[in-house]
Amino acid sequence: MKDWTSIRERYLRDSMPTRLGGLAANLSRIKSFAAHDGSRDAVESLIDESKFFIEWTAAQAEYQEAAELVELQVRLARWQRNWVTIWADPAQRRQVAEQSSAWSKRVLEMSGLLQR
Repeated sequence: MKDWTSIRERYLRDSMPTRLGGLAANLSRIKSFAAHDGSRDAVESLIDESKFFIEWTAAQAEYQEAAELVELQVRLARWQRNWVTIWADPAQRRQVAEQSSAWSKRVLEMSGLLQR
């Protein structure tokens, strides 16, 4: 089991752009790992971690960004709730990969890291 307290402390030391960049990277990993049958547990772990990243970040984000992050968190929770079914269905898994990729791009855009 992960030590979420130490992960949280470390995560919160980063700037908002860096935190959002880390979340975007997780979402991109979900897309990549979803293509491999043996990565179910890894993807589920990334989903869980991403939900925590959002929880720790949204409260300090601008209003509109916080609302988008919460929307993403709800989507991740839905995926997680239905994970066994999603993973067993290649079409649903592809949809998760596509949505993860789109969210990754949006979160990276929010981070402002692309403008640096």
